Amino acid sequence: MKDALRVLLIGSAGRMGQAIVEAAKGDSGIDIIGLVDQGDPLEPAISPCEVAIDFSHAEAMAEISRAAVEHSKALVIGTTGQTPEQDAIIKECAKTIPIVKASNFSVGVNALFWLTEKAAQLVGPDFDLEIVEMHHRMKKDAPSGTAMTLLEILQRQRKIEKATHGRQGNVGERPSGEIGVHAIRGGDVVGDHTVIFAGAGERLELTHRAASRTTFAKGALRAASWIIAQPPGLYSMQDVLGLSRAE
Repeated sequence: MKDALRVLLIGSAGRMGQAIVEAAKGDSGIDIIGLVDQGDPLEPAISPCEVAIDFSHAEAMAEISRAAVEHSKALVIGTTGQTPEQDAIIKECAKTIPIVKASNFSVGVNALFWLTEKAAQLVGPDFDLEIVEMHHRMKKDAPSGTAMTLLEILQRQRKIEKATHGRQGNVGERPSGEIGVHAIRGGDVVGDHTVIFAGAGERLELTHRAASRTTFAKGALRAASWIIAQPPGLYSMQDVLGLSRAE
């Protein structure tokens, strides 16, 4: 019988950390051998694990990535809101260790990413593009990491750089060369994301609504099980699910 995967969970006291702990209880292939949160020492905890899962804070990204490289550990990053400098550190570390970095580990959301790319290709440039996301009132970053991934997909497909984050005042007519992004906060909403393709006489909307963090937690554990067999590199959840190879 194959031994359970030894996992270090960083950010264990947060909402996602707690969800991962619960999800792991029902997975015989996962053994969470260490829990680290803000203020806890990382070095002694990372040594005995095979893979570290991080859902902490972007500010800790440099320390976590470098510790994973020093101890030759695979890494799953679910923390969002990194600066370009922090992203550069992750990319550099991925030359030495395998890393999965994802703004969302849900299978459904990653299907949304794939469908958004295909829809942008199909409807063409005459459709206006808008992204709307809603999360619980405690979420600190805006727009969400998932919304930013959707934005990047649309920008890549349309070759558009401009993003308008909300609108206020007399902004004039909407130019065709922009993508609108809108963040809503309230209540205990786990995460809703909608991509709107608005054309003349018709509108296409792609929506994903998350009712529980369990789906994200299971996805992160799936990524951890997948990444340990991969060579060094920076991977996405699309790679984990095989969607990057889908036509």
